[in-house]
Amino acid sequence: MQIAVLALQGAFIEHEQMLARVGVSAFEIRQLRDIEKPFDGLIIPGGESTVQGKLLRELGLFAPLKAKIEAGLPVFGTCAGLLLLADKIENDDRLHFATMQMTAVRNAYGRQLGSFYTEAACKDIGTIPMTFIRAPYIAAVSGKGQVLAEVGGHIVAARQDNQLVTAFHPELNEDVSVHRYFVDMIEKKR
Repeated sequence: MQIAVLALQGAFIEHEQMLARVGVSAFEIRQLRDIEKPFDGLIIPGGESTVQGKLLRELGLFAPLKAKIEAGLPVFGTCAGLLLLADKIENDDRLHFATMQMTAVRNAYGRQLGSFYTEAACKDIGTIPMTFIRAPYIAAVSGKGQVLAEVGGHIVAARQDNQLVTAFHPELNEDVSVHRYFVDMIEKKR
C-alpha cells in the first residue's frame, strides 16, 4: 500500500511519520509528475486552505486530484483538508474539491489563541486525543455523510464513502488510531 501526502504546505511530515508508525509507505505530492506514481490513498494536511487551493491550481494538481477523488480514491483531510473537501463553507465563498456533502465553518474556534486539546469519542475508533489549531468545524453533513465525532456540540469528524475528515490534527499526537482507521478504509476498498 502506498499513500500520497499533499506536501504543498502544512503538517505533511507529521502525517508521513504517522503512516510509517502504522507500517504504510508514503510519498509527497509537490508537483504534477508526482501523481503519476501509483497510490492507494491521499492525505490532505492542515495548513491554510486558501493557500493550498491556490497552489493546487497553479501547479496543475487540482483537476487530476479532484478527478481521482471523484472516482473513489480514499482521501483523508485534516483541518484545512476538511475545508478543501467541503462542498459548502458557511463563511467563505471559495470552494475547492467540494467532493464531500457537508457545510464547514472556517476558523470556527477563533484565532491561534483559540487552539485547544481534548479527548473525545470517535465512532468505530474509541476515545482519542484531539488537537485543534485555528480549526474549522462541520455545521452539517448531508447525503451519505456520517458524523464520527462531536466536541462541544459541533461535528469535528465525518466520513462519506471513501472520504474522511477531521477538524483536529491527529498527526500531532502519539495515538495512531485515526491513521489506522484511514488505512483500514483503503484496505476495505481494495
